[in-house]
Amino acid sequence: MQNISISLLFNATLINNTLYYVICAVLALFVMFGIFLMSKVEKARLGNAISAFAILFGVIITLVRNDILNIWVLYLCLAIGAVIGLFLSAKIKMIQMPQMIAMLNGLGGLASLIVGGFALAGIGADQLVFSQIAASLAISIGSITFFGSLVAAGKLHRVFPQKPITLPVHKFILVSLIVLLFVGIVLPIFVSINTAVITVFLIVIASSFGVIFTIKIGGADMPIAISLLNSLSGVAGAISGLAIGDALLVSVGGIVGASGLFLTQIMCKAMNKSLFDILLGRTSVAFDTNEKDKEETTDSIKLEQESQPKKEEVNPIEILKAAKSIIIAPGYGMAIAQAQHLVKDLADFLTENGADVKYVIHPVAGRMPGHMNVLLAEADVDYDDLYEMDDLNSEFENVDCTIVIGANDVMNPAAREAEGTPIYGMPILNVDHCKEIFIFNYDLKPGYSGVENPLYNKNTGIHLYLGDAADTLKNLLEDLKN
Repeated sequence: MQNISISLLFNATLINNTLYYVICAVLALFVMFGIFLMSKVEKARLGNAISAFAILFGVIITLVRNDILNIWVLYLCLAIGAVIGLFLSAKIKMIQMPQMIAMLNGLGGLASLIVGGFALAGIGADQLVFSQIAASLAISIGSITFFGSLVAAGKLHRVFPQKPITLPVHKFILVSLIVLLFVGIVLPIFVSINTAVITVFLIVIASSFGVIFTIKIGGADMPIAISLLNSLSGVAGAISGLAIGDALLVSVGGIVGASGLFLTQIMCKAMNKSLFDILLGRTSVAFDTNEKDKEETTDSIKLEQESQPKKEEVNPIEILKAAKSIIIAPGYGMAIAQAQHLVKDLADFLTENGADVKYVIHPVAGRMPGHMNVLLAEADVDYDDLYEMDDLNSEFENVDCTIVIGANDVMNPAAREAEGTPIYGMPILNVDHCKEIFIFNYDLKPGYSGVENPLYNKNTGIHLYLGDAADTLKNLLEDLKN
């Protein structure tokens, strides 16, 4: 009779585990399906909702499986988290979305760090060597992700300088920290070390690596940094799942890690740069700290252009009114000026005037993947009017005019010709092939790559509107309507 009871208990447990793994697989598939839909602009919201609900059900299943439904503190924490999330979703502006995404990546790393810390202490995990190594890795990668994301968010929010910051013997410091991390992960296997001591050691070393690693990345490369940090947050989650033996955490973390890495590779390809070069800050150059000289250079170029004889006497306003085919190229300057609604108003006016207006989006325009798409969607720009670089690059030479809003590096012809510069070889928008180009930029300074844009020196077919894009666009619209 006792053997029968044990057998029934074993079978019940087996069924429960089997059902749990099936549920994990189904939820993982829903998450992947949601991510798949996010790649399609018109289905992105639905995809986001599907993935979010899959994660919510994952939380519920975890509470049920571990029989911790009666711990009221968990519900209090869930309620507080939900309130904070709803508050941020309502409070954060679209212009602040890149730093928001960076912070969310960081919080994912922090969660993995906490789980790894408990697992290393034997709470919720066994004391096998595999679990201990996994826990140490979760602490390390989680710390790198959290503190690296704080720096990335700080750069995006202009709390820290957006230019690359290089310390003396920068590479030596990074390599030394990696070696110390390896020692901290492996040494406890052979030598008995206090758990608290090794946890603090790993956090200090890994967080130092995350900070020093991220400060070397320039502002223009933030889309790559955010994608990579997103991937690391998923990897940290998957490894923390291995530490505590949770299949759902492993599967979802693996999906996030893989999708983030895939996106990172796409962004690197778009810049024609290796991830290694970007992470070492080789795609940016040092900025001249003499702002007065920069302003004088900008003014001198402007005066030189004004003094040169014009080869056409047509008013720029008349050129726009007569244009029947127009391409709009948005960039980070549009985001800074929050001018996306004015851009939409301009496009609507030109469309009503009989022009065919299209928007072209460079893969690394802005400060996060899809940054321009998000801003234009906020302004109710039709999805069908948005085109990727490869789809429109051959059309620039045939359209009547191109309107650039706050873009620089992504349309800099130096990427084709100036060997040895950080952007050489990067695919760019062929804006310079267009006959008439309207540029709405704050000034004539180089972009974040630090490379001068020769397009500004052309004396024909270039119409410069310098200053805040919101102001210059507003003035242009008033002139067009008069």
